[in-house]
Amino acid sequence: MNILSVIHGNDARTELFGPAIEERGHALDEWSFAWGTAPPRPLDAYDAVLVFGGSMHADQELRHPWLRKEASWLEQLLHRRTPVLGICLGVQLLARAAGGWVGPLPEPEIGWHDVELTDEGADDPVLGPLPARFEALQWHHYTYGVPAGAVELARSAACTQAFRLGDACWGVQFHPEVTAAQLDGWLADPSDQPPDPVQLHAETQEKIGGWNDLGRTLCAAFLTVAERAGARAA
Repeated sequence: MNILSVIHGNDARTELFGPAIEERGHALDEWSFAWGTAPPRPLDAYDAVLVFGGSMHADQELRHPWLRKEASWLEQLLHRRTPVLGICLGVQLLARAAGGWVGPLPEPEIGWHDVELTDEGADDPVLGPLPARFEALQWHHYTYGVPAGAVELARSAACTQAFRLGDACWGVQFHPEVTAAQLDGWLADPSDQPPDPVQLHAETQEKIGGWNDLGRTLCAAFLTVAERAGARAA
């Protein structure tokens, strides 16, 4: 398969998912609408798409005009039923492309927080391989409304955490792709500091190994779904 990773800045890239994709023998291209350059392949030539996070928000088209192009493309992606997984900003952009609401949380959700699968999530082919309840790394100021016709797959005390739309679109609010080095970069950013950076760094040192195992599990489950979709289309 040819897989496109859509990123929104150097601090939120494919990270853990990159090696997992390449180990399955798939070709991975990383690209951003913000670059103002042509993608490595035509956008409709990709068999599956990943949409990652970023420091901007899904409703900031005036500050980031390229978001309009990305939103329009995501609508086309959903219409074509190309397998897609959105993470953090990515899930919010997918929710908005599907007609859902996106807006700020009363308080940011940053750090390690419990996430619980819904009954539908436990039976889902992508979220189902995860534990029924797990501690997830979060870093977001916005949330989304589950789009009409979508199924909520997970939630935390703060907000919804995952949905599936149809049989090809998934989104998660937490960060299954994050690595320890990536998080160190976020902690070093003075423009978006968590309440206790020292404590979050210490907790991450303890928890990141197990969390990366779950991230690989989630990535593998999505790739399996995408591979089956590609086999049906062949």
